[in-house]
Amino acid sequence: MTERKFLGWLDSLQQSNEAISSPDQAFDVMDFEPLARKALPPAHFGYLATGVDDDGTVRANREGYSHIQIRARRLVDVENVDMSVSLFGTKWSTPIVLSPVSAQKAFHPEGEVAVARAAHAKGHLMMLSTVATASIEDATAAAGAPVWQQLYPTNVWEVSRAIVKRAEAAGSPAIVLTVDLHDGSNRETLFRAQLEDKRECSACHSGAYSPFARGKPGTRSGTGGFAQYAARKPMFNGLDLSKVTALHPTNMNWDFVKRLRDTVSVKLLVKGVVTREDAHLAAEHGVDGLVVSNHGGRAEETLRPTVESLPEVIEGVGGKIPVLVDGGVRRGTDIFKALALGASAVGIGRPHAWGLAAFGQPGVEAVLEILRRELRTIMRQAGTVSVDKITHAYITQSR
Repeated sequence: MTERKFLGWLDSLQQSNEAISSPDQAFDVMDFEPLARKALPPAHFGYLATGVDDDGTVRANREGYSHIQIRARRLVDVENVDMSVSLFGTKWSTPIVLSPVSAQKAFHPEGEVAVARAAHAKGHLMMLSTVATASIEDATAAAGAPVWQQLYPTNVWEVSRAIVKRAEAAGSPAIVLTVDLHDGSNRETLFRAQLEDKRECSACHSGAYSPFARGKPGTRSGTGGFAQYAARKPMFNGLDLSKVTALHPTNMNWDFVKRLRDTVSVKLLVKGVVTREDAHLAAEHGVDGLVVSNHGGRAEETLRPTVESLPEVIEGVGGKIPVLVDGGVRRGTDIFKALALGASAVGIGRPHAWGLAAFGQPGVEAVLEILRRELRTIMRQAGTVSVDKITHAYITQSR
């Protein structure tokens, strides 16, 4: 406890934001977190920050990177560094991906549109949440390129299929099925933040499925059911939601993946796989890619960081399909380590939401620019002039 208090004090000292009044003044992406906390209502920041139980997996995701050391090579000409990567035939300026974050208008009035504009300005891939507060059409227009559509399938197949076909019609080249989240997660940080928030939530939220609505921990408050919740989620517009009772069905299995594979005409990825067994099954079921993820530590309290799951997932697919990873990424060195372990690209979630809450689109752009700068720096320091040169030979494990 004494050590934790000291580290908390040291962190607050290192991340002091008293002098930061514009995004270009930030030293690292963590500088945006206290600004987001200050800018947001308690319940909204609590929703963004929360993990499960005592947030142990959130911390584990971050700490996992501290157990990996970088082996730097010397006397390499690193004047020209190429950070670009290709995913399914599309070239991106860096391997940094904007992972799906739901309800981003809760953090800034422009929400996902501001994030998409930042992605366009910096040349980054963006994934859009099913429960985004902007439509895929608006996000695609703002991004200047097709975005990947993340999928919460609900318990009604017709709704799942309709979301997929709408995304395909909007030009989305990939559907990303999320399989690591179930209703009922014990998100204590969120529940405590809700108690601190004295606003009347019904002013901007209605219905049983609002992630911010107050109620008994582990339950959804309200009486309107899924339809009222979905009223503010554009991807559900025009759909019959009368039979929908769950955003993340508990009976989803590999038969569902096969059915979705037979329906999706573009690339299909599964997000939330963390073991070699499931990775192998995904490849057997014709999945085109995987995202190693535990929902940023807000899905379950496994205490296992995604960066430690990454090697066995890559082993499980046997090089047949690309593997992305997210969770706990805060530094360019984290990105380097994930790439060295075999990741094809690396996602960030909370950092770009902090930037959005603090400064809108310029804040998101600043987060991306900081990570780009840090990645370029460590690539030079390690002697790797392109992403394909970042191999396992450049890292070593420590405990």
